[in-house]
Amino acid sequence: MENFPKGKFLATVKIGTKGQIVIPKEVRDMFSLNPGDSLVLMADEGQGIALQPFSYVESFWKAVNHVKDGNQK
Repeated sequence: MENFPKGKFLATVKIGTKGQIVIPKEVRDMFSLNPGDSLVLMADEGQGIALQPFSYVESFWKAVNHVKDGNQK
């Protein structure tokens, strides 16, 4: 897509017969996603669907637990 701001991407993807989608190469490159990487799918009926690399969610979860553990002392 021409004239799209750097770091932004918009595309349409189709759901295959097995419920799979293909993440466009530009997005895989943008987020350094490789075959075998894990993603977390989050869904909310009102807000839609989001995908995050597992490493992002893992670091978020560790931070939440760190704060939780610190408040118990």
